[in-house]
Amino acid sequence: PDRRKLHTAPVGQVFRLRPFHVLVATGGGYAGYRKYEDYKLQQLEKRGIEVPVKLASEWEVALYKSVPTRLLSRAWGRLNQVELPTWLRKPVYSLYIWTFGVNMKEAAVEDLHHYRNLSEFFRRKLKPQARPVCCVHSVISPSDGKILNFGQVKNCEVEQVKGVTYSLESFLGPRISTEEMHFSQAPTGNSFQKQLVTKEGNELYHCVIYLAPGDYHCFHSPTDWTVSHRRHFPGSLMSVNPGVARWIKELFCHNERVVLTGDWKHGFFSLTAVGATNVGSIRIYFDQDLHTNSPSYSKGSYNDFSFISNNNKEGIPMRKGEHLGEFNLGSTIVLIFEAPKDFRFNLKAGQKIRFGEALGSL
Repeated sequence: PDRRKLHTAPVGQVFRLRPFHVLVATGGGYAGYRKYEDYKLQQLEKRGIEVPVKLASEWEVALYKSVPTRLLSRAWGRLNQVELPTWLRKPVYSLYIWTFGVNMKEAAVEDLHHYRNLSEFFRRKLKPQARPVCCVHSVISPSDGKILNFGQVKNCEVEQVKGVTYSLESFLGPRISTEEMHFSQAPTGNSFQKQLVTKEGNELYHCVIYLAPGDYHCFHSPTDWTVSHRRHFPGSLMSVNPGVARWIKELFCHNERVVLTGDWKHGFFSLTAVGATNVGSIRIYFDQDLHTNSPSYSKGSYNDFSFISNNNKEGIPMRKGEHLGEFNLGSTIVLIFEAPKDFRFNLKAGQKIRFGEALGSL
């Protein structure tokens, strides 16, 4: 009888694993393990048990960074742009609302059929009266979220969560020239922190706000100030949830971020939007040249853009509460600013806050 030959590849070729596949599988499995550890940590915190800080080692950070989070975030972004059939919109969005506790009564459009895709739903606008802007205090929350940390900056280190710090200079990058910032020149040789403080008797303060997936994803101006410069760090897109922030030192310095710097009535002021997994898209409304989560980037690089020009010597003026930008999904906002020594925060670490509520004042 006529027998056909079955050609088979050598076993070695069939099961050949490329280094990339090994890294993805190992890194993905380890990320899953970390998620489980985060869950156990949350359960202990709910019971009021304080958990000691346990930082990741260099190899653990390298393993986590091996997961192609930038590629996955771009894929997630494209998936979010796919228009859903009208009949599928309500069940999909209802599942999301139930999972993350979204309050749709605050949305400008409550009808779920109105949102053509997940991206539109994530970036939904609120009813005008849903977030009254506090007019009494000088600094308000730029977004909905959870307060991870706040206070004075000390020794050029900033706390991302209690007990875990990052370098102020690594986070903001080298100081911008005084010609662009139109600040008084600090004496050379001073610490980076002192160079940012432009007025005698002032201190440097910080506040970290974490936006969960169910939060309102737009962010606004936290005070009356002028934005003179933007610095974009491509970086990684690791998760920034409080469990990971407690585990990886300098997490915010590893991740993609957009640093807006300028000044307010008391001196230096900055707002940084930190990207995260599935949050490759950070948009600043007045900055059309900004493109985040690009496929090609150089590790450790950043690009600068000045809003001060011959035609506009002042920069971009922002009013307290004015729309500033948006994330796709949740992420983190870090405020670092100069203020007199009698500035006081009206906050508690771990509290939930909404856009427009007071952060602090003099």
